[in-house]
Amino acid sequence: MKIVIAPDSYKESLTAQEVAKAIQTGFATAFPDADYRLLPVGDGGEGTIPILAQASNGVMEEVQVTGPFGEPVTAKMAFSADRTRAFIEMAEACGLHLVPLEKRDPLAVSTAGVGELMRHALDIGVREMIIGVGGSASHDGGIGMASALGAHFYNLRGEAVPALGENLGDISSVSLLDMDARLDETTIRIAADVENPLCGANGASAIFGPQKGLPNAKIASIDNAMRGFYSIFKQDVRELPGSGAGGGMGAGLMLFTGAKFEPGIELVLRELRMKEVCADADIIVVGEGRMDGQTIFGKAPIGVANCAPENATVIGICGSIGDGIDAVYSKIDAVFPTIATAGTLAEILPKTRENIERTARNVAVLLKGRVR
Repeated sequence: MKIVIAPDSYKESLTAQEVAKAIQTGFATAFPDADYRLLPVGDGGEGTIPILAQASNGVMEEVQVTGPFGEPVTAKMAFSADRTRAFIEMAEACGLHLVPLEKRDPLAVSTAGVGELMRHALDIGVREMIIGVGGSASHDGGIGMASALGAHFYNLRGEAVPALGENLGDISSVSLLDMDARLDETTIRIAADVENPLCGANGASAIFGPQKGLPNAKIASIDNAMRGFYSIFKQDVRELPGSGAGGGMGAGLMLFTGAKFEPGIELVLRELRMKEVCADADIIVVGEGRMDGQTIFGKAPIGVANCAPENATVIGICGSIGDGIDAVYSKIDAVFPTIATAGTLAEILPKTRENIERTARNVAVLLKGRVR
């Protein structure tokens, strides 16, 4: 009996690794001798980089970089065992978790620390970087990152402009003469869980700005400023999928470093060799904090389910379910929410591990004798 356990994280409660272990604990009640393969996944959002690092037997390092408001912060990044690849998470330098609610202003948050992490990777001598751009508190189109790698920004009077989102509308020219030449010899891939363009109704400002504290009254003006800034360049990245990810960091990485966008779940599944591991699996368990009609659109559970062989049983274990859940049944045989009783988030979150273990145990007992 081979059981593959490949959940995403449960937001604000457990990491993907912790969820996978809780599911295994529950399943082991009924299947103590099974061959368990724990492959926690991510889709480009927070927590994806440690998963990728683990897949390559990598090591984590701590680097001091510039934080959201110019203060020093200690950020984690990872390198493959041979140190030819770097794994960077944007949120480590400018994530929402670093900015208290009362200070959230995405136009004032610097992304310079992201560029500093990249520069550190270049100093190590990597040939490839994978950069996750989820969970950021910033909205600057990636200019802070670019400034740390050598870009300079000027207004109409030729005066230097600080690389912050609030100044995008003041920039009329850009100098890339000092950009780190090592970028030309480095493959850079963007891992993101969204494919939104940079501008417009589905762009970074309109869709993600308010989540980071951008007032509705400023959405149109900053969207226009972002559009105007990127019109300076011959290469137009504004409509490319993923250019709006990370407050426009996707666009910045594409333009300033030549990075290529890839849906995070596709990148992660390939790095984990998920299809190969699942090829002879009897049971595959997927999950995330909430599963609903949106899960079918490229989310981690469906990505994993697509790797399942035809004769495998695919089970979803999630915190809660929402409207449109029926859409996932084309890929997942059954979905089991774990929340046992109604309550506030503050009451429910501390019980997440217990709820997952109990649900997994019940599912396993139900499956015992029905699966070869």
